Amino acid sequence: MAASIQIYSAAAPVFNFRSTTKQRGVPIALSLAASLVGSPAFTQTANVPNPRNEIPDEVAKTRLQRDSDLARKFRRRRLKPATLLVDGSALAQSASLSTTKRYSADELVKTRTQNEIDPSAKFEKLREKGMWLNIPGPADTIDQDQGGTRSALADVGIGYVGGTVNSLVDNQFPNAARTSIANQRYMGQNPTFSTVNFMIVTYDLSRFGIPDGQIIVGAQQQYWTWKPGGPDRFGLNTIAYYQTFFDSTLELKMGYLRNVNEFGGTLVGGSAGASVLAPSSNILYQAGMSNNAAPTPAMNVKFNFDDRLYNKVSIQRSLSPDGQQAEITENPTGLNWRTANAGILLVDEIGYKNKAAPGVPETWLRAGAGFNNSSYKNLQYPQQPRVNANSTYYVAADRQLWQSALKGSAYRGIYGGFSVMYAPPDLNRVSQYYELRLYAKGLFDSRPTDQIAIVATNTVWSNYAVDAALAEGNLVHRDSTAILGTYTAHLAPGIYASVGLAYINNPTSITHTRETGHALNLLVSTSIFF
Repeated sequence: MAASIQIYSAAAPVFNFRSTTKQRGVPIALSLAASLVGSPAFTQTANVPNPRNEIPDEVAKTRLQRDSDLARKFRRRRLKPATLLVDGSALAQSASLSTTKRYSADELVKTRTQNEIDPSAKFEKLREKGMWLNIPGPADTIDQDQGGTRSALADVGIGYVGGTVNSLVDNQFPNAARTSIANQRYMGQNPTFSTVNFMIVTYDLSRFGIPDGQIIVGAQQQYWTWKPGGPDRFGLNTIAYYQTFFDSTLELKMGYLRNVNEFGGTLVGGSAGASVLAPSSNILYQAGMSNNAAPTPAMNVKFNFDDRLYNKVSIQRSLSPDGQQAEITENPTGLNWRTANAGILLVDEIGYKNKAAPGVPETWLRAGAGFNNSSYKNLQYPQQPRVNANSTYYVAADRQLWQSALKGSAYRGIYGGFSVMYAPPDLNRVSQYYELRLYAKGLFDSRPTDQIAIVATNTVWSNYAVDAALAEGNLVHRDSTAILGTYTAHLAPGIYASVGLAYINNPTSITHTRETGHALNLLVSTSIFF
């Protein structure tokens, strides 16, 4: 813009007022003032003595003030070039360009100010979308934006998050009935170690005009000393496409998905960093729902009635009806389109969810049902052919009971919640699951991002499976009860450490021995995100 002003300033026919008539000179001068007022280049030109115009200083000052006032009026009215004199049309176009650039500069300053307030804000749209699970964002990683690598990738639309979660579970009772790993009956009977490592990369498609558009690709590796807890694998974590329609009223996500992160809300607190030790039922797994270790092809559609009430449905290729271990054994990379006996799982969840705000407690209510046409073994009639009609149902709620910090950290406080899940006992080894939870986020001012949780659970086994094991002469139990307490410390950006103690009555599946009737498991875990 300065260059344009200098060119116009050098135009002799415009500035040589003495060579034109007064009737024509005044409008041109006003048009010139409208295009130049407020510009640094004009200010500099006005301060340079002009030997051709010997006007007293006071007169020049008055004229400059008058022209400035008129120019401001012209800009407010946004005069079209057609309303100016023909001789002033070029100057009017310059004034319009100056205004446009001024507005662009204002937006640039606004964006820079926002980034100075929250440098990580520019990364938010690059986080994976469509999940209830909260994976720590770039500001809560060990590398953050060191060296500008994350910013450089963000500039071309690429985001990423990686993590490693390492856990140890060990029964503290002196009569823990240690055994060989091959004969281990439950997690913690022998010291049980596991490591889960993942990497997820996203690409922003909104830069091409696709509303909230995103491509997500991820991989995962895991290792367990007790194989039924895992088992070991390295393979796909997710390949997904996400976008919204109708001003975010409709959300679409499809690809190889981990639906356990999309439905149910099974982790206490909803945070991947603070919930790694919390118990959760495997009812959703046995119903066929995909998860981080076993993604499957799916398409999810969520309809938002408003910013709180929603309905979400999924059509998903089911996990193997013979269980998670059978699924991973047959499909370790996660890329197979289908596995033996696996059919289609339909899931529908309706919910109400609002985030915490000053004076407004966080609330999440949800209820869902799943219907699966995979070929399941009939537990009631084991000799008969498999059955192609399984189902599951769940209701869950979480509510913030008290806010400890209303200003700026409304999420801090005490929460309560429960979950109830059911599956038909003739097709599912776990028939009922009940959970009560009480947890606190940021209870202490000195530890605003730590979490404390107390969780009680009751797992009810299929009466048909229990009766069959009893008929074979085994020691059996019909349910398993646990109470767990954990403390998760947020040690540094991207680093969490959890310690907990869980008492479990009947820690094995259905059958047990006299030595494996109880467990007092020490739980230790670290989570690191980058």
